[in-house]
Amino acid sequence: MLKFELRIISRASIFRNAKPGSWACGPCRRANPRPFLNRGYATEATPGAKPKPYYVTTPIFYVNAAPHIGHLYTILIADILKRWQVLLGNGDAKLLTGTDEHGMKIQQAALQNGLEPQALCDRNCETFKVLAKEANISNDHFIRTTDSAHKQAVQFFWENLNHRGYIYEGKHEGWYSVSDETFYPSSAVQPTLDPATGRKMMASIETGKEVELSQETNYHFKLSAFQDRLLKHYKENPNFIRPQVYMDSIVQNVSSGLQDLSISRPVDRLSWGIPVPGDSTQTIYVWLDALVNYITYAGYPFTPGHEDKSIWPADVHVVGKDITRFHCIYWPAFLMALDLPLPRTILTHAHWTMNHSKMSKSTGNVVNPMFAMARYGVDPMRFYLAMNGGLASDTNYDNSFIVRDYKHSLQFGLGNLCSRMMRGKGWNIRECVIAVTGSNDKLRVEGTEELDHRAFLEEAPVLVSKQMDELNPRRALEEIMRIIEQTNKYVQDAAPWRLAKMTDDPKSSERLTGVVYNTAESLRIAGILLQPFMPGKAKELLDKLGVEQDIKKRSFTAATYGFDLDYGTPSEPLGEGKKGTLFPPLLTED
Repeated sequence: MLKFELRIISRASIFRNAKPGSWACGPCRRANPRPFLNRGYATEATPGAKPKPYYVTTPIFYVNAAPHIGHLYTILIADILKRWQVLLGNGDAKLLTGTDEHGMKIQQAALQNGLEPQALCDRNCETFKVLAKEANISNDHFIRTTDSAHKQAVQFFWENLNHRGYIYEGKHEGWYSVSDETFYPSSAVQPTLDPATGRKMMASIETGKEVELSQETNYHFKLSAFQDRLLKHYKENPNFIRPQVYMDSIVQNVSSGLQDLSISRPVDRLSWGIPVPGDSTQTIYVWLDALVNYITYAGYPFTPGHEDKSIWPADVHVVGKDITRFHCIYWPAFLMALDLPLPRTILTHAHWTMNHSKMSKSTGNVVNPMFAMARYGVDPMRFYLAMNGGLASDTNYDNSFIVRDYKHSLQFGLGNLCSRMMRGKGWNIRECVIAVTGSNDKLRVEGTEELDHRAFLEEAPVLVSKQMDELNPRRALEEIMRIIEQTNKYVQDAAPWRLAKMTDDPKSSERLTGVVYNTAESLRIAGILLQPFMPGKAKELLDKLGVEQDIKKRSFTAATYGFDLDYGTPSEPLGEGKKGTLFPPLLTED
């Protein structure tokens, strides 16, 4: 203790000369903490201040193994939420993804591959970057926990926790899972058999991952001190965790009592990580390290007096159901300890299964997302995952279901409607738009069926928006596809190809104009609303319709019946055969 105090005094002058907001070592901050600590962060924006950018995050993905379809689903949901905000006019919305590169799993994987840990991380993180690029994910940054800025943020975060008295040293005994990177109490483990080898082992009841009994001296975070504050926050913010089933589970978990959390590992067991400031014998717990990434990108450590200029707090953390404890209990408690704002919503989703069993690389029960996108196309895979993925319950992945959805919803649904309208003989979309809008720019659509369909189209975007407000992309996509389904039925009943032949009947010609216009509006509105889900195909559809590539003409506001009076002339030739088809037949259907 005496040696430690002497170090504080000798380094205090260094800290006093540091620039505001820059990182300094732990002893220096404890010697002169006032510029950095006890700032009393507000949890809401300052009244009258400019709204901060909408901020969406994915979990950072562990690089010890290649990405699977579950990773793609997580990042896709986040991308849809971010793109939706851009569609609403929030063009400065941000999406963060990245990789978690510290911890025992990385250390062991590197050893098994004969690589240095950093070399393994450098190689494997690229697969996640490629996944994001190939899936047309609009992330604004790709963070790595091996980034120097992140390391500094984590150590600063630790020092703040330590300064406020939430960290203490002590002995810890429990069942540790290398795979889950966490300790479990005896009540949370059970004897079982390794599914791959049949070997007897102890495993986590929650995840099924192997655990081993471990006893060590390390640092602890006073998690138990936050039980009441967490429960109060859950009660006052009923949408903090969505869907409700996960909120109920977390509330039950916290209500049953919280134990203090081990937040470091002895360096002789874990050397691949961020060192504990002031104690080179300990490495910071990988989950504390990983969770800080969300504020690292937001500019942490925040400049005193300018916290409201950051994009923090996150509007939505998108996470899988297996990591809710870390995001819904540990992370809020860490933030509460430093009086930092909490994320506004944690959107949790269920898992994708294979043959109705949880995907696992060890048993070969996984789907390679790169192969799937190469086989079926990027946007069809985005559509399939968004349309079928579950938030509250698991979904079984099946190639036959992808083919089914492609044929029914895309090829013979949206694609067929597009071809019927744009390749129809006897009418011209641009001429119908002009005829319906007239010289005074007032819509002239008459007839019971046409007025009914107009009313349907006027309500559809509202229903889609309501589902997106509820953070339910799946239901929103269902509402969009209902536009296509209803319009196909409308066209089939109206039979414009027959009306086009009745050239001597003014009423038939008038109705033909109304039907073509309503159908074109259906495609235009659906195309705009589909942009967050299938950005490539939605652009192609809008281009075929001749909708100007102007953000105003392709925004959510533009998804209003009669909003655009200028479209109807394709911005590029429709083409013939497969080239001119929005969704051509699949090359393989097995």
